[in-house]
Amino acid sequence: MFDVGFWEVMLILIMGLLFLGPEKMPKIASQLGRWVGKARRTATQLRYQLEREVGSHVEKPPIYTPPPRTATYTPPAGPQKNQQPLDNENKSQEGSENASSENP
Repeated sequence: MFDVGFWEVMLILIMGLLFLGPEKMPKIASQLGRWVGKARRTATQLRYQLEREVGSHVEKPPIYTPPPRTATYTPPAGPQKNQQPLDNENKSQEGSENASSENP
């Protein structure tokens, strides 16, 4: 949700320890935990109540299911009619390069 990583949490804890001190840190962490728990419970109750009251009137979108695969690709066996082996292509390219370099 907030995308807070390990180093961000460590930085917050160290800053809290520096500003609050080791005596107040456990009390404040406990209070903060209670507030977070209370906020989560309130959000869950609100979501449940909203779904209960409005949920029957709102249609959920259907879950996408891809169509079944009907055809599979099979590569052709052997060379095609218009294909030349690679050795012939290299020789023909070398010949055309030599011919073009001889005529200035």
